[in-house]
Amino acid sequence: MKVTIALIAVGGVLFGCGTALLLSRPLTRILLGAVLLGNGANLLVLATAGRAGKPPLLYPGTDPKDVADPLPQAMALTAIVITLALTAFLLAMAYRGWQLSGDDDVQDDVEDIRIALRAEHEGTRAELRAVLRADRVRQARAEETEDLDDEVWDHVLGADR
Repeated sequence: MKVTIALIAVGGVLFGCGTALLLSRPLTRILLGAVLLGNGANLLVLATAGRAGKPPLLYPGTDPKDVADPLPQAMALTAIVITLALTAFLLAMAYRGWQLSGDDDVQDDVEDIRIALRAEHEGTRAELRAVLRADRVRQARAEETEDLDDEVWDHVLGADR
């Protein structure tokens, strides 16, 4: 099974571009990213199918070693159907979002923002508690040192009297 490096490189580029597009906010870019990822997956799956030109089925009189593996072809067909369904769904979502708001940007979820702010606030509260605890420890040590200094001065002054 000999695979050209060009197919693998093109599949990797499709995966990279698709991932970059999926991470953007507009639904049309997310749609294009999903399509690129699907095409990259199909290309890489078919690149592993073996040498081109082999018959996909075992015909009478052919050697079983000369037949292409049908599993990658079946997986590619399944991936095509899944990509088509996902494309139709994302296209409908983008069109409906454009109808309602005039753009297709994915809006921030209010609940996600609230949870993030709560986590940040909890982190701030924990940091504040740690600072207060450290301040109390410093203050207690200073009081102990002050008491010790008073005892030492009392002893020194008492010895001088």
